[in-house]
Amino acid sequence: MNPVNSLADEQLPASTYSAPTSFSIKSWAEEDRPREKLLAKGRAALSDAELMAILLGSGTAKLSAVDVAKLILQAVENDLNALAKLSVKELMRHKGIGEAKAITIVAALELGRRRKEATASQRTVITCSTDIYNTIRPNLQDLPHEEFWVVLLNRANVVMRKQPVSTGGVAGTVADPKLIFKHALEQLASSIILVHNHPSGNRNPSAADIALTRKLKEAGQFLDLPILDHLIYTDLGYYSFADEGML
Repeated sequence: MNPVNSLADEQLPASTYSAPTSFSIKSWAEEDRPREKLLAKGRAALSDAELMAILLGSGTAKLSAVDVAKLILQAVENDLNALAKLSVKELMRHKGIGEAKAITIVAALELGRRRKEATASQRTVITCSTDIYNTIRPNLQDLPHEEFWVVLLNRANVVMRKQPVSTGGVAGTVADPKLIFKHALEQLASSIILVHNHPSGNRNPSAADIALTRKLKEAGQFLDLPILDHLIYTDLGYYSFADEGML
């Protein structure tokens, strides 16, 4: 008899065997499932990952939808603003995220952005640079490229319209003064606020920003359409030409 026993000949105790672990949310206690939890406790009771899991609907063979959502959130350091900047292709790089799920996430975040915009579109009076920032934020938040906008005001400094003027690349955009004043004249605006974003997060104006502001200020004085401010927007703050004495 061979004194050396092979693993194949050994009989393992029954206690060492275990059934495969289930990663399906359906196997969880009902009160822990995101959909049931929302119905029972309300939407505020759910974590960001649980809300995302409802959008995803399912996970992978080894990860629940909540686990997949947690991994995506961890990749953006749990920053929903950073998540909103991801494209469909970028989301699809995550395991368990196909095109349909990626589109669902992008669509849900866009609805949230539009809700902010709808709230901001109510009668808004501009009294300071912070008012400008809060008014334009729904339009410029999370953009990966530069855009130039004008905010047109009536004599009471109430926002009449927010008008996009031009779209550029990551490094810059070109604003046509003729187009800017055309929009203002058509709307019979009394004053203009200039706004453009810096996707890099750098709030400081470039030499081109300063030169354009001076040019538009001079044209506005001639047309009796004063430029009240030029705001450089970033997701984390802004630079105001008026506040800094640059107008």
